Amino acid sequence: MSHIIDFAGRIYRFAGPVLWLNSAALLVIGILQSVGILLILPLLGITGLVDFDASGIPYVGWLFELFEGVPRTQSLTAILIAYVVISVCQSLFNRHQTILNKKIQQAFIRKLREETYKGLLKADWDFFIRHRKSDIVKLMTTEIAQVKNGLSSYFQFMSSLIFAAVKIVLAFLLSPWLTAAILTAGLLLLASSRYFTRKSEQFGQENLKLSKMYIAGITDHMNGIKDIKSNTLEQTHADWMSDVCGQAEHNAVAFTKLKTNSQFLYNIASAVLLAGSVYLLVNLFQSQPAQLLLVVLLFSRLWPVIVRIQSKLENLSSMIPSFEALVELQKDCEQSRELRNASFRDIRPAELKNGIELHGVWFRYNRQKEAYALKNVRARIPAKGMTAIVGPSGAGKTTLADVLMGLNRPERGEVRIDGQTLTEENLLSFRRSVSYVPQEPFLFNASIRENLLIMEMEATDDQLWEALELASVAEVVRRQPFGLDTQIGDKGIRLSGGEKQRLVLARAMLREPSILILDEATSALDTETERRVQETLERLRGQVTVIVIAHRLSTIRYADQVIVVDHGAIVQSGRYEELAGDPHGVLGRLLGHQQELAAQIGSA
Repeated sequence: MSHIIDFAGRIYRFAGPVLWLNSAALLVIGILQSVGILLILPLLGITGLVDFDASGIPYVGWLFELFEGVPRTQSLTAILIAYVVISVCQSLFNRHQTILNKKIQQAFIRKLREETYKGLLKADWDFFIRHRKSDIVKLMTTEIAQVKNGLSSYFQFMSSLIFAAVKIVLAFLLSPWLTAAILTAGLLLLASSRYFTRKSEQFGQENLKLSKMYIAGITDHMNGIKDIKSNTLEQTHADWMSDVCGQAEHNAVAFTKLKTNSQFLYNIASAVLLAGSVYLLVNLFQSQPAQLLLVVLLFSRLWPVIVRIQSKLENLSSMIPSFEALVELQKDCEQSRELRNASFRDIRPAELKNGIELHGVWFRYNRQKEAYALKNVRARIPAKGMTAIVGPSGAGKTTLADVLMGLNRPERGEVRIDGQTLTEENLLSFRRSVSYVPQEPFLFNASIRENLLIMEMEATDDQLWEALELASVAEVVRRQPFGLDTQIGDKGIRLSGGEKQRLVLARAMLREPSILILDEATSALDTETERRVQETLERLRGQVTVIVIAHRLSTIRYADQVIVVDHGAIVQSGRYEELAGDPHGVLGRLLGHQQELAAQIGSA
């Protein structure tokens, strides 16, 4: 229950006075409903369908006195007109309240989505290393939809509470002892229903766990569908799907059983209480037919409201795990926030004039463990030159690049840009001057033009073609059926690996960066295209600071400086010719291995 109260508190803090206005509208609707019920008594008396004396009914006899001495036709007309007016007013208030509920619901969900997404964008790189992408997508889609449904249940819960309060007050005025007895029984049932609400929350937690597993599995399988089909792994994954769906089916059926069990209990209690109430009214309280009819009518309207309160409590309880997961994600984003007092608007790029320096940089991904990914790294990357970072797989090359971009913050030591320490104050300006081309190119399921304009929204067609020419991919685009407006499919699936890589390179060049970082960006290129990209990099020499992380050592032959990384430390640094000529050095051994491999492939 405490989680539901916390959820209600967040809604109130968001909606404020509007929520009170909504509650006032609900109160008016409840009063109008009750007045409509009261009008049934004089209507029955006037029509003669029931012959009774209502003078003994508290707070109701005056209704009959109003129509004493009034001709039957006029009385009937007045009552029916009053009923129509009350129904119209009730419908108007109900319409207003429904629209107001929807406005609050949509505004709350929009705020929840925007706050969570902005929090994700402002989180540091370590946050995304620690969290599975599919879990984040799941929370931003399915779980927010669950919270939206829960918000609907909350408004229905609150309306049921207010309607019940109005009807209880009216019932107390008519028959306080009987109402007290019925209310006591209802409160006892609600108290006993804590078992159902706790079980509903457990089902919600299990459903959250299963849905995360499902989304993550589907995402992984679709990303690796080529491997699945080429290695005939279809049956394994079909079995996985069957198992997950079976668990989800069992959970859904069990939750339905829980809800029907609680409804069954309440229906039985309703029948017993109604029968007992009628017995007490007739035999013990000697009630008049009018009073008996009115109490029975009120009870028949009140008890379903109590049942609905219980049902909405169960729905809210099953939603709470989704809401808690979103709140936890927001807290995690805030704790991992990269920049505290920075705006992403109107960022002016910095211009690298002298170079980048790393002074005694230590970094590790998990501070609970002793292993460091980078150890006492000291290096200088001069401006307007080409620096290559090489080393065996897992040596720390990409980690070093992430530190250079400010994605990874050093645990010790510092990164200096033109002599100034890289801090929150200059991080965005520096990063705005960087274009990064990853090892695995990422393209959106959109046109070539849209994929390029993501980097520079105001770029002209001439600028787009210039960037495509620089990346040696212009001819590929010209061969497409719709040129720049050709749709390239999910992750650029309609292009080859090399074409995708060059298109991402063109996108990077469109920004006209001060620093260009290529993270093994030529690994998917054929020899001829690689040569042309190398020519492009040569043309950029003296204009752009180029940092190349390379596995294929042929791509770094013309670098101004080569930095060799091994086990997180810089073990060699200098000109390519100097380092390659040392057969005992790491670079010399790497070159020897690659030459041996090339010779074996050539002889085969």
